[in-house]
Amino acid sequence: MRTGLIAQKVGMSRVFADDGRHIPVTVLKVDNCQVVAQRTEEKDGYTAIQLGIGNAKVKRVSKAMRGHFAGAKVEPKRRLEEFRVTPEGLVEVGAQLSADHFVAGQYVDVSGTSIGKGFAGAMKRHGFSGLRASHGVSISHRSHGSTGQCQDPGRVFKGKKMAGHMGDVKVTTQNLEVVSTDSARGLILVKGAIAGSKGGFVRIFDSVKRENAMELPFPAALLGAETPAEEPQVEEAAVEVPAEETPAQEVLADDAETKEE
Repeated sequence: MRTGLIAQKVGMSRVFADDGRHIPVTVLKVDNCQVVAQRTEEKDGYTAIQLGIGNAKVKRVSKAMRGHFAGAKVEPKRRLEEFRVTPEGLVEVGAQLSADHFVAGQYVDVSGTSIGKGFAGAMKRHGFSGLRASHGVSISHRSHGSTGQCQDPGRVFKGKKMAGHMGDVKVTTQNLEVVSTDSARGLILVKGAIAGSKGGFVRIFDSVKRENAMELPFPAALLGAETPAEEPQVEEAAVEVPAEETPAQEVLADDAETKEE
């Protein structure tokens, strides 16, 4: 099991396929997502990594969290989240994850906080049909009707569908397809809608119910990890093509001229 990512919801757009179909996508931005801490079995009783995203003002961070970020040698983050991983999936503290952590075509699950609707009635909150809109109903067309019973049991059961606070809850949307990624700009395009308002933070991780047959970066795709892999090739090229031996060529040329004379 590998880690997920924390992303910020930018909004919705669409992408045109090769056959002309337009695919609705949600644009997620991964900006400065770093590993802040590790949770190990020996120390904490479970294995996980803590990720942080965004930059927070130092004056708005408590002293305890300042020490936490200072120990990891990372800047204070706006949002912290933990992802359970296997011991092999641990990533070094301070490493910055890239949007290429997810591959186009794979399926992911996304968790976000839905938009709050405030205090809503039973018809809007639970889809009740309401009372009759005819004679005999006195100014209570949108009411939810009776909620209790007679003397026995004489109370309202917990969980009864009634008017109340709507929205502002954690919602996980499963089996969403990754359409494309852009590591340079830190963008991930996911097919379909995701709960949450624009600018809100979401958790994106590998699908739990649907296996991905393609090869995924393990333990994670790190930002700037491609540059060190190219350095040995440059060094080999420098060894294979040494500097021009101009002094030796000049000596040979002088010897040839001397023999001719």
